Amino acid sequence: MLQGKKVLLGITGSIAAYKSALLCRLLIKEGCDVKVVMTSDAKSFISPLTLSTLSTHPVVDTISDGQSWNNHVDLGLWADVMIVAPSTANSIAKMANGIADNMLVAIYLSAKCPVLIAPAMDLDMWKHPSTINNLNLLISFGNKIIPVGNGFLASGLEGEGRMAEPEDIVTYLNSFFDKEMDLAGKKVLITAGPTHEALDPVRFIGNRSSGKMGLALAEECVSRGAEVTLVLGPVSIKIDAKISRLIKVQSAQDMYEAANLHFDNSDLVIFAAAVADYMPATISDKKIKKTGNDMRIELVKTIDIATTIGARKKPNQTLIGFALETDDEISNAKLKLHKKNLDFIVLNSLKDNGAGFQHDTNKITIVNKNGKEIPFELKSKSAVAKDIIDFYIKNLG
Repeated sequence: MLQGKKVLLGITGSIAAYKSALLCRLLIKEGCDVKVVMTSDAKSFISPLTLSTLSTHPVVDTISDGQSWNNHVDLGLWADVMIVAPSTANSIAKMANGIADNMLVAIYLSAKCPVLIAPAMDLDMWKHPSTINNLNLLISFGNKIIPVGNGFLASGLEGEGRMAEPEDIVTYLNSFFDKEMDLAGKKVLITAGPTHEALDPVRFIGNRSSGKMGLALAEECVSRGAEVTLVLGPVSIKIDAKISRLIKVQSAQDMYEAANLHFDNSDLVIFAAAVADYMPATISDKKIKKTGNDMRIELVKTIDIATTIGARKKPNQTLIGFALETDDEISNAKLKLHKKNLDFIVLNSLKDNGAGFQHDTNKITIVNKNGKEIPFELKSKSAVAKDIIDFYIKNLG
């Protein structure tokens, strides 16, 4: 399961850092390509030379060594998984609150891969409310916390807080990838972003969708082994995920044609795009000049992509839609659920702070075919994407 995986091993300043050498060795034995990043305090407990020898890669501990620059973004994009083991209470606090005062946290903030954290600290620190709060924050961001051990601690106390043994971390990692590849062999079609309906060569009718939610879903599906086709409206976000097929479109008609082309071969279809409901009845081939005090634009309906495509849904296909509402949220979502022949619908309300367009967070309620409503807390869009796919796997996958 781990053969060929690219593992970024982060080591922080804990006495448990001595275990990281064995962990590095075990990961390489499993067939992983391992690179190591250390905090400056970690070097007090284990030598970078030991880890560079074991990993066969230079150890990264600073952004610059005076002669060259270590690119934290490149390292964050290189890895299939990042493991921080050991992770001290101090490093956990920095990761939870985005305090990038060392190379390890800078890489963590740039990482697009899953992040697994193996805490290591004394019993009192482990039980402290601030540590518990920071761990809960990291979990809400979509990170995984590897359970601590119970036993003799460096302080002389005995109890919880020991870093998990290297063998247990490798077992956890194997189980993680086994579970997380639950979309292997699935073909997923996702529409995302807005559409722009041209009025003339320089103006259009559109909306404020950033495409972030659809991209987060694409990244989540890719990370779980799916072959993803992403039909993406005009957005400015950077695409880093290893998407099998990226089709960039402008208008609702463009999006329909691209989605329609790939629909029949898809196992899972997610309509996450914010498609314009109307478009100008006529498009001027020249820029419309400002004349008079007012202007009339005749609008006609755009094609309803989900309804049109959903009408020919096959028994082996699952369709997921989105509804962004400002009033009568649940009733409007249920109407769309049945009209578009969806298996479940993801509801956003613009009344919820931090939800909807442009935000990096979202707050959703899933409504299934039976009308059951499953609410979720405000989370990062990557964590929301995981919730949506988890719901699909558990109930329909």
